Amino acid sequence: MELSTVRVEIPEGCNVILGQTHFIKTAEDLYEIIATTVPQAKFGVAFTEASGPCLIRTEGNDDGLIAACVKTLTDIGAGHVFCIYLRNAFPVNVLTPIKNCPEVCRIFCATANPLEVVVASTKQGRGIMGVVDGEPPKGVETPKDKAERKAFLRKIGYKL
Repeated sequence: MELSTVRVEIPEGCNVILGQTHFIKTAEDLYEIIATTVPQAKFGVAFTEASGPCLIRTEGNDDGLIAACVKTLTDIGAGHVFCIYLRNAFPVNVLTPIKNCPEVCRIFCATANPLEVVVASTKQGRGIMGVVDGEPPKGVETPKDKAERKAFLRKIGYKL
């Protein structure tokens, strides 16, 4: 087995959700979840089959984000993986319904941070072992940092 990393290029102004799933209808189900949960969102969805024709299945309402999903999944090269690029919405808006989707097995990450995917390669193929999301901690928040965090959450409407 060989381990390698794949750098994910997140389109400007987007978040990525990367996960594992297991069924051909995933792309359509994820489309319906996002479109009905956050109607103003622009997004692309792609899913890699792991048997049969082993195609990358796509859905979405933004051709550029769909293409970015295809590139990301092509670079990763693993089966039964989905990628969502999301604009005009945050992952927190759609994560619970995505986790509740019957064919979704796990979420590896939901982020806008710099992202690397740790991939294992074997004789059979490739699989995601985990992700490196963002940068390491630089310290512990101070009372000033805590006040800024709380003010920011209220500014963007996530807290009263």
